[in-house]
Amino acid sequence: MAEGWPYWSILVVDDEPGMRNFLVKTLAPRCQTVMEAGSAEDGAALLRGKHVDLIILDIALPGMNGVAWLKELREHGYTGQVILITAFADLDTAIEALRAGASDFILKPFRVPQILNAVRRCYESARLARENFVLRHTLSRSQFADNGLIGHSPQIHELSQSVRRVAPVNSTVLLQGESGTGKELVARALHALSPRAQGPFVPVNCASVSPEHMESELFGHAKGAFAGATRARDGLFYYAQGGTLFLDEVAELPLPLQATLLRALEDLQIRPVGSQQLLPVNVRIIAATNRSLQQEVAAGRFRKDLYYRLQVVELALPPLREHKDDIPELVAHFTAQLAPVLGAVPLQLTPAEMDYLMQYDWPGNVRELRNLIERSLILGSLNVSALYSMDKRRGATPAAALPTDLHVLEKQHILSVLDSVHGDKTQAAQLLGISRRTLERRCAEWALS
Repeated sequence: MAEGWPYWSILVVDDEPGMRNFLVKTLAPRCQTVMEAGSAEDGAALLRGKHVDLIILDIALPGMNGVAWLKELREHGYTGQVILITAFADLDTAIEALRAGASDFILKPFRVPQILNAVRRCYESARLARENFVLRHTLSRSQFADNGLIGHSPQIHELSQSVRRVAPVNSTVLLQGESGTGKELVARALHALSPRAQGPFVPVNCASVSPEHMESELFGHAKGAFAGATRARDGLFYYAQGGTLFLDEVAELPLPLQATLLRALEDLQIRPVGSQQLLPVNVRIIAATNRSLQQEVAAGRFRKDLYYRLQVVELALPPLREHKDDIPELVAHFTAQLAPVLGAVPLQLTPAEMDYLMQYDWPGNVRELRNLIERSLILGSLNVSALYSMDKRRGATPAAALPTDLHVLEKQHILSVLDSVHGDKTQAAQLLGISRRTLERRCAEWALS
């Protein structure tokens, strides 16, 4: 395959053997796969067992003509690009072709540069559509503005070195760490430093999609596959072609879907819901979880074979309490990042305020620290007493006499945030940068309702 050309499969449908031979010889050295058929019926038979990104389709065919077949393809959910070619064309034919869903329209006879330029235009159109989808899907998900790991502690230095070693290979990576430790940041760094950096990075939070919709989200679905499926839809595996698919909170996947995912990883093929067609995929998988998959396997909630398939390379992300030396650098980074966006004056922390931050245990990890800096920039100061004190009804400790026990500080901070949102645990968990499940576990430990 020629450098700079798409990782694409193409189907040429023309009843003239000479034209088919010309197109196959022109495109085969430049693309992944080029197939050929002499009629719409033969082309349809090939499509039943293959995935095709682009169809180059003659209008004048024996049996069903090209425009009629194109209409049928679109009605049945084919979303790929189609270039129509013909030796007999007028304005009405061109309009009918475009209305039928053609991506481009070329008159015979044509030269090699014309067909190559048309294929490139189709590829760019598909690439932009895919990137727009990914952009909409990932909007506002990234915690950080760049792919750099912030900090110079031994833990972060070791993690950075591991990322640089692992990024260039194509192996599956499993990221393990508490909520808020920056698993998506590390996944983005692995992607940015890999040979796939020019391809898409597609994140999906497995905990945020309902189990009944997750299979369609990942693999796509055919028209009529289930109630409400009025048209075919490509899944995130398709949109990640040539790039990286990041499966966050992978432990939340239901067991039946774990088996489907394992098969996709083993075969490098996916089957959209309601379809009999197997589609080849070229993606790198990075998975992440805040739970121990070994414990999940032992409890029967996660497949052992999928666990071993995901943990080809395993990276552990340290909680913030284990690398507190990085807190001053993280504070400076978040302040510099957020102040211009919020139109706020950068924070100038006193030594006492920084000392309080260094004492706190940060159950929400780096995400909680970022949230604190954002709130403080909005309010205009780092209100340490608000950070650590409780409402008087809970026996608040004055800021001047703050305890130094980290567990006490953690409890006071969580209770303070809960009070500030009138006990709304969902909102409190968001402010703290932890999951509601973690917050409820903490409250249960303290015998709070």
